[in-house]
Amino acid sequence: MKTAISLPDSVFERAERLAAKLGLTRSRLYALALEQYLDRSDEQPDPVTEALNRVYADRPPPDEFLAAAAIRLIDSGEWEWKE
Repeated sequence: MKTAISLPDSVFERAERLAAKLGLTRSRLYALALEQYLDRSDEQPDPVTEALNRVYADRPPPDEFLAAAAIRLIDSGEWEWKE
């Protein structure tokens, strides 16, 4: 896949020097860098999920009967949020 991107001059120049030093094409350097960034990003947990996990970590498990009833109620669409 070919794509065009815009980079600050300073980043472009650093990348050019590194590609030459490593004997890589510019495209290969960018592909490797992006792949590494994506791999690291995939390994990091979602901050919202992590926060919710901390909140609920010390709570007892829900009552199975009540949980099933709540799911049925939500799925039926026969509930209203009242303030």
